[in-house]
Amino acid sequence: MTADLTYLTQDADLLPLWRAIHGRLCAGTSPETINAVRVTGLNPAGIAQLRSWLDTTTRRRRGTSAVTTAGDTATVPLRELLGLLQLEPTQLADLVEQAVGTPVIDRSAATLAAATRRDQLSQYASEHLPELPQLLARIRATGVGEDDTTVRHSIAALAAALQGLPARPPLPLPKLAHDITGDPHYFDLDTLNGARLVAAIAERAGLPEPTRPDLIRTLLATNGVIADRLSATVLLFNVAVSGDGPIDRRLRESPAPVALTLLDLVEHPPRLAPQILTVVENPSIIEIAYTTGNRQPLACTSGQLRAVDHMLFQLAAKHGVTLRYAGDIDPAGRQIAAAVAATYGAQLIAMDEETVAHARLYPPPLPRVDTRIHGSDRTAVIPPVYQEHDAVVARILDQLTVPPLAPEDRDGDSL
Repeated sequence: MTADLTYLTQDADLLPLWRAIHGRLCAGTSPETINAVRVTGLNPAGIAQLRSWLDTTTRRRRGTSAVTTAGDTATVPLRELLGLLQLEPTQLADLVEQAVGTPVIDRSAATLAAATRRDQLSQYASEHLPELPQLLARIRATGVGEDDTTVRHSIAALAAALQGLPARPPLPLPKLAHDITGDPHYFDLDTLNGARLVAAIAERAGLPEPTRPDLIRTLLATNGVIADRLSATVLLFNVAVSGDGPIDRRLRESPAPVALTLLDLVEHPPRLAPQILTVVENPSIIEIAYTTGNRQPLACTSGQLRAVDHMLFQLAAKHGVTLRYAGDIDPAGRQIAAAVAATYGAQLIAMDEETVAHARLYPPPLPRVDTRIHGSDRTAVIPPVYQEHDAVVARILDQLTVPPLAPEDRDGDSL
């Protein structure tokens, strides 16, 4: 019989058969070598159609069929079917492409090419970073796409950086990146390349890879690489000092808040006198304290902890300063506060449920709009309590002007 290709490709009952053949061809199987194909999901109408073509009178008389089934899987003799339909194996790809609507792409060739690229990249990495097996394993685990140029560039940049370390005299991280790649941000510590550089330096030194920002920068500094010593600052206000260094004098003589960089704290660390130091998350609290004439010792770390923040906490711990910490009462603020308390033993203040309850008694005049709530996708979003709220400011600055909660208010919901 001569096949009607339009009929074959548009018959929905036969679509599972064409999909199964399409999969075999994409797996790299030559159409001339396919004798039979196993098909899942072929419905009774499709099986009946195939049997009407393939089952001869002899087969029917013997009670057998060319199309066998086991559960939901049917086995179709493809070579016999093509002969019956007067189709050549070379026509099979066009037939299934029309039926399925997707080109036949030999995935075996693509898989082989990708494996070849991986092997070549692995060899390249081993030649350039021979002493870093752990880092090489991480690079291999990331895989390689159609173009491995970016990965090769990263490997070459790491090799060049390590060759020049430790740097004497020390140089800034952006300078190192620029001199090697032309891009001063190539090894920024919040990028994959920056993380690989830190991992490489640690592995070469036989040290565990650091994760805390201050420890990362300490590791880099031991190799003559200076990272972010000037851009990030901490604010100090009313902080008592007992030393006579340049930073001590700045803190002692300034009537206003003082911004200190990581360089200040590393090169000329102040000697902090014993005191109760309250560290806040938001610089606006320092501003309020300054404008209202508050005299308690305060510092601000401005959100997520950076190397300069860790250095301040370490100095405070070294000099016997009693630490208090207050952050925004939201998930991020609580996470920061928990880290400060666990690492440096700070007492958390103005973040308890009583503070939350006070804040809810005096909400802002305009309700906060949560843009995550749309139509029927309404979810219960607990509003944060920010440090700028009067109830929080009062507790941070020891201005106990908020009246105590009435008993009926103490059972309110908490954040």
